[in-house]
Amino acid sequence: MSLEINGKSYETDEEGYLANLSDWSHDLAEAMAREDGCDLTDNHWEVVNFLREYYDEYQIAPAVRVLTKAIGKRLGKDKGNSRYLYELFPYGPAKQACKYAGLPKPTGCV
Repeated sequence: MSLEINGKSYETDEEGYLANLSDWSHDLAEAMAREDGCDLTDNHWEVVNFLREYYDEYQIAPAVRVLTKAIGKRLGKDKGNSRYLYELFPYGPAKQACKYAGLPKPTGCV
């Protein structure tokens, strides 16, 4: 499967996750979000950028519980809770945010 943006094709798996993590860009993330009917706000970018940093450090995409806890530690209780994250990423904070961040699907996500 592939995703075409600005005349360039990017290889993805059957669920739309990038096959090559180094292909990721802000434009690509915004295009993926648009396909889902989502406009990325500063709050979305805060989570996406957090995930990219987390992945760089731990080499794993966190499941939703780990993500919620880690966001809470870094950004505070008001952002480190399921309600807030599901408002931003209604298809699942870990799955949807990781997809936009160009990361693999988190382990344990269906």
